[in-house]
Amino acid sequence: MKIAVLDGYMLGHGDVSFAPVEDLGEYAYYDSTDCSNADEIVEHIGSAEIILVNKVPITAEIFDRCPNLKFICETATGYNNIDLQAAAAHSVLVSNVPSYGTNTVAQFAMALLLEICNGVGHHAAAVRKGRWSSCQYNCFWDFSNIELADKTIGIIGAGRIGMTFARMAQAFGARIIASHPRKVGEPFEFGCYTSMDELLAQSDIISLHCPLTPETNQLINAETIKKMKHGAILINTSRGQLIDEAALTAALEGGKIKAAGLDVASSEPIAEDNPLLSAPNCILTPHMAWSATEARQRLMDICVENLKAYIGGQPVNLVR
Repeated sequence: MKIAVLDGYMLGHGDVSFAPVEDLGEYAYYDSTDCSNADEIVEHIGSAEIILVNKVPITAEIFDRCPNLKFICETATGYNNIDLQAAAAHSVLVSNVPSYGTNTVAQFAMALLLEICNGVGHHAAAVRKGRWSSCQYNCFWDFSNIELADKTIGIIGAGRIGMTFARMAQAFGARIIASHPRKVGEPFEFGCYTSMDELLAQSDIISLHCPLTPETNQLINAETIKKMKHGAILINTSRGQLIDEAALTAALEGGKIKAAGLDVASSEPIAEDNPLLSAPNCILTPHMAWSATEARQRLMDICVENLKAYIGGQPVNLVR
């Protein structure tokens, strides 16, 4: 059984071992594969029956050129990089890894929000620059802290991560609301689902935890921003394509949105001309919310179980 790992660096990162995968069959490992180079993708897959892939696009062309491919293990929860229709046409099974990063991603979303509310990193850097030492008063701040108590936090994407983040926010005294296009009025953990328009109008803080689909692509845009409270805060640890970045930049510049904490961008690595790089009150981190060692070890463990299940003839966690 031939197995190829196409982009293993980010998962392993020097502290999570691929040895359990290597033990399962003839093994080829690549730190990375050029996502824009179909020839390199095909070369790295070779005659493998199984591949592990995170961001490398597996398109109809790749399926056509790799007839031995029978099983893809996506080393993530999202699988937008795989053409599932083409996979079905070639009778290739696809699995993913659900739930491995629930706690760490929710924690990171809260870290982004707390940095916006408290400016710990900003003011710690100011102290090291000597601004406290030279201050005539016993304390200073560049902007006031924001209390989360009694704020309304709107969750778009009330799945495992969204609800874990909501519980964290509730512990700070925040009120939680969530929207769902087909469940308006139905109960969920913190009340009843509202419409999207109601969530946008009521929320002091909006946190995105939904998958990228045709319906959610650029969900946050000029029109939806108009419906938000003036001075709302936006958090996104899901997918960069959920946001029209030009519209968000304009809203940050105009003050309609007070601040944004974003761990993702529409193209990654972030393009040098991305307008958010120069937007005010915008915290950008490099898609690292999922990266806790504990979470990546869980990810590896579940990937290995996916592989063993496929090899044993009883595949699990199938998305195709």
